[in-house]
Amino acid sequence: MFCRQLTRRFFNAKSREPIEPPYLELQRDFLEPAEFYQELSKHGVSFYAGVPDSLLKDFCAYVQDNAPPGQHVITVNEGTAVSMAAGYYLATKKIPCVYLQNSGLGNIVNPYMSLAHPKVYGIPMLYLIGWRGEPGKKDEPQHLVQGKRMNGILTEMGMQYDVLPDYIEGAAEVLDTAFYSMKTRNGPYALLVKRQCFTNYKLKNLAKNNYQLTREEALTEVIKNTRPLDVCVSTTGFLSRELFELRQSLNQTGEQDFLTVGSMGHASSIALGIAQVKKSRQVFCLDGDGAMMMHMGALAQIGNIGPKNYKHILFNNQAHDSVGAQPTSNPLVNFTQIALGCGYKDAFQVETKEEIIKGMEKLNRNDGPILMEILIKPGVRKDLGRPTTTTFENKEKFMHFLTY
Repeated sequence: MFCRQLTRRFFNAKSREPIEPPYLELQRDFLEPAEFYQELSKHGVSFYAGVPDSLLKDFCAYVQDNAPPGQHVITVNEGTAVSMAAGYYLATKKIPCVYLQNSGLGNIVNPYMSLAHPKVYGIPMLYLIGWRGEPGKKDEPQHLVQGKRMNGILTEMGMQYDVLPDYIEGAAEVLDTAFYSMKTRNGPYALLVKRQCFTNYKLKNLAKNNYQLTREEALTEVIKNTRPLDVCVSTTGFLSRELFELRQSLNQTGEQDFLTVGSMGHASSIALGIAQVKKSRQVFCLDGDGAMMMHMGALAQIGNIGPKNYKHILFNNQAHDSVGAQPTSNPLVNFTQIALGCGYKDAFQVETKEEIIKGMEKLNRNDGPILMEILIKPGVRKDLGRPTTTTFENKEKFMHFLTY
């Protein structure tokens, strides 16, 4: 879909010399990922690092398919991406690109303020930030809070920024401004990406494996083998949405579930805080591989405290399923060995329904902390909905359930 030029001629009001005619937008234009990638290349950008985002998934998918080996790194968290980009600049003097969802801004505050800031080390890098919760757009509660305050946060951080236009001429102009700023100020510059900025691009190098079960199928077996007073804390993304609908299909209230709709990587620590207090209740953390890697240090804390009622279940599909199915930062991580190294009493893998049932028997029978890693395939059913209750309703029901 392109803008069409008017056919009539236009003249300067004073000199009457012909001028370039204006453009009339008859239909919404979109930014082609390939064209934007080429514009960045013209400015010398050849290194990309970040955490996949739903609003950036088309551009991130193009980068994943087309960046040369070693020039694109899907990082465990956004702060790591900034740090890697800083190292890249120090070694090459080339400006890198860091991509993230605005929910990940918190993870970059420290490396920006104490490393890349113009008044500290002065390291230029381009931030490409997906604007979830953009004012005036319908979104989930945590995104609406973040989106409304994002510009103020960037301003308070001393970050120069602009909104990325959704057509190539405007994008090229904004990039000229951004790179001039980065080179003169010696500091980062952010481009905010609104919803539906890019045209669709289908990732060719999708994360794939040969495991049998989907996450929802595995989750069903897990939930069917929990007990009435067991507590569940579920991680961000599709898993919490599937858990909500699973409870409805089983005619259960879901009051035993805390759905961590935001705060990626923190479900395990939320579960730890509950397990320390509610020692008579079995607490299950339903985690994802991308989320676990984002704040893997939590495993050391869990292992050190060692709550006997802590049961950690990892659904590992080796992909960031909720934001485009790009592979996680390291699909070959041996989570069971890491958990054991952090002080977990046991850690094991399962793959089939029968193995999950036996694994749940083991978790129910033995003291924790224990990790059961379920190897699953990526993917989600197309008609998956979102929780129909509010975050406040979920919190209040869950807190009441903990009083039983």
